[in-house]
Order: sequence, then structure tokens, then C-alpha cells
Amino acid sequence: MKYFLIAGERSGDLHGSNLIKGILQHDASAEIQCWGGELMEEAGAHLLHHYRDSAFMGFWEVAKNYGTIRRQMKECKQHILAFRPDVLILIDYAGFNLRMATFAKQHQIRTFYYISPKVWAWNQKRALKIKRVVDRMFCIFPFEVDFFRKFDYEVDYVGNPLLDAIASFQPNPAFKAKHGLDERPIVAILPGSRVQEVKRMLPKMLSVRNQFPQYQFVIGKVSNLSDALYATDVADLSFVTDASYDLLSVAHSALVTSGTATLETALFNVPEVVCYEAGSLTYLIAKQLVKVPFISLVNLIADKEVVKELIQEEFNTERIAKELKLTLEGASRQTMLQEYKRLQELIGQPGASERTGGLMVKALKK
Repeated sequence: MKYFLIAGERSGDLHGSNLIKGILQHDASAEIQCWGGELMEEAGAHLLHHYRDSAFMGFWEVAKNYGTIRRQMKECKQHILAFRPDVLILIDYAGFNLRMATFAKQHQIRTFYYISPKVWAWNQKRALKIKRVVDRMFCIFPFEVDFFRKFDYEVDYVGNPLLDAIASFQPNPAFKAKHGLDERPIVAILPGSRVQEVKRMLPKMLSVRNQFPQYQFVIGKVSNLSDALYATDVADLSFVTDASYDLLSVAHSALVTSGTATLETALFNVPEVVCYEAGSLTYLIAKQLVKVPFISLVNLIADKEVVKELIQEEFNTERIAKELKLTLEGASRQTMLQEYKRLQELIGQPGASERTGGLMVKALKK
């Protein structure tokens, strides 16, 4: 059978690659094309477009690049029609993918969605559109089942694919030596995987560096962004590229930009401070639309504050230093680690990618 996958960011590429492996376990002769990244390509898909050319973040960035986005949508539609897949599989990336779902519906192409858009967070009525244009939804958070049921839409809860990625990870025993890291405890700095995120987040994250001389700060870079983006005058820093799991496996604490990395950090049992700052216009719009009490996946899944979130004006040097210190030692650190155990119980066991691949192939063969 023929599969066309679309992922629009780094985490989607990771989950898409594991899903492709799951599909191939149940359909060894599958033909797969994708809009995604190198991980999906390595897993066995023919890559037509890389997500780095589409990673626009925030209302203003999307508006500013609307012409580019429209051209890319047209190109993607042409690729789908040329391939004529048995199924279009969409991975998160709501703004783009929901439009592709509508297009597929118009052309009688079956559509599956893996990793639901966060419609439970804002603009919840989009669930009605999903119900109308998506044939089957595969969710990775248990609370999503009840959310969609309110709209009379039954979805499949398959577990969280991050557990698959982490379970298959083998730490590099020479990692610290390879990167010249000493024996001081490590504070991991994960500023995000998009240009706008790194520009906004990294300077403030590093503004507390001189207050923690007994720790070494290690910045997790991504290879799809320019090295110049990480340039800084702050002394005594180390950098690693495309090695966030190796970094988290040896980290003592972390400063993390809100996103998938917050949950990954928790699953590695690394106490963290979640940070986020958007443009003023984006934040004002989001503040009116967002309907959930937290922004980090850790707190959303736990349904309470497990990790501290520093957002907008709270994301400043004084608060970062205060909250980081609490993750380094003492009762707050121990409480967070205890809550991480409960979090892992809520998420469940590995196997989401293989389960989802199996369910998709089975549904298509009916």
C-alpha cells in the first residue's frame, strides 16, 4: 500500500520515523513518501520536502510568510495527487495539516491523524472540523480520549511515542570525554529547534550563567540551524549538536523551552525549569485563545504544577536563577523527581509506534 506522511517540525520527524518503522513491521512492501525530515527518510520514506523550510512559529511569523506557506501548500497538494496514496497520515502541525486533511477529503483520499493538534488547548471547536475531515485519529495523551468524546468522536489512544524513542536510545559512554566535559554537574540548556525560539530563549537562559560557577552549562544545538545563531559572549560554555538524549542522560538539571523537550527531560528524570517567550502580538492573541492552565506537557499530563513555567515577563534573569537553584538541590528537587515517577505511570509503556502502525495497516486492509 501507499502512504503519504506530513510532519512540520523536528519532533514530528522523530515520531514520523518511528511510525514508518511500525508501518513497515506490518506492511513490508509499503511505498512511503513524506514531507518531513532526515529521520523519516532514514526510516524508509522518500523525502520530498524538509520541515526546516516550513517551521514558522507564532501568529506574526505565519502572517509574514503567508505567501511562502500558500506556495508550499500548493506544492504539497500536487505531490499528494501525483502519488495518489491509499492514506494520508498527518502528524501534529495543525495549521498546515488540517488544510491538507480537507483537501484529501475533497479528493476521496483516506486520512489518518497521528498526534492530535492541541485543540483541547485553544479553539476547541476545531474538534468538529477534525471529526468531519479526518477518518481516524490516533492520540498520544490519555486525556484526549475524553476530550474528543465530548464531540461524539471516538479516537484511538496508542500511548506516547517518546517512550519508544527513549527506550531505543543507547547512551554514548564516551559522550562527556568527546565533548570535553569535566566532572562538575551539568545544567542542560535546550533553547528549542526553531530560529525564533533560539533567538528569544538562549540569551536569557544564559544570563544566569555567572551565578552558578560550580556547574557546567551545556547547550543542546540542532544541526538544521546555523551555528551563528548560538554565538554568545558568555564564558565557560559547552555545546553539543543533535545529542539531546545523550545530554539529558548525564544532566543534573535543565532549562528547557516549552515543547516536546519538556516531556523528554522529565522522562530522563532531569529536574527542569520550563521557559517560554513569544512576540507581544502572538502572546496577546494566545492569551485570549488558550483554554488550559499550563503550557508544558509535563504539567498538562499530571494535571497540576510539577515543573515551574516561566512565561513572558516571568522569564527574566532573577526568576530563572531562583527556579533553577530549586532544581539543583533540596526538597523541591526531590518532590519533582517523585512526581516524575507518577507521570511515567500515567503515560504507560513503550510500543506506541508499532501499535499505531499495526492499527493503521489493519484498518487499510479491511
